[in-house]
Amino acid sequence: MGSFSIWHWLIVLLVVLLLFGSGKISTLMGDLATGIKSFKKNMKEEDDASLADSAPPAPGTQPTGTIQGPAQGATTTAQPHATTTTSSRPAA
Repeated sequence: MGSFSIWHWLIVLLVVLLLFGSGKISTLMGDLATGIKSFKKNMKEEDDASLADSAPPAPGTQPTGTIQGPAQGATTTAQPHATTTTSSRPAA
């Protein structure tokens, strides 16, 4: 009584085929396979992108969007920037 026999599974399969039809089931399986392939492709692209981001740049190349610091031997003096604010409202 605890397990189903082969006849029970065949009857269930027949009922499913009658309810959904073979066309809907094959379309559903095709959509499922396409979804799995797309998921695997996106996961691979994400791994490739994360590896590319973590790799140091090649010697002699400068990544775009970065600002180089001062050249060697050049000295710069940083002066403190004083800010004064004027307000037309009296202090409370």
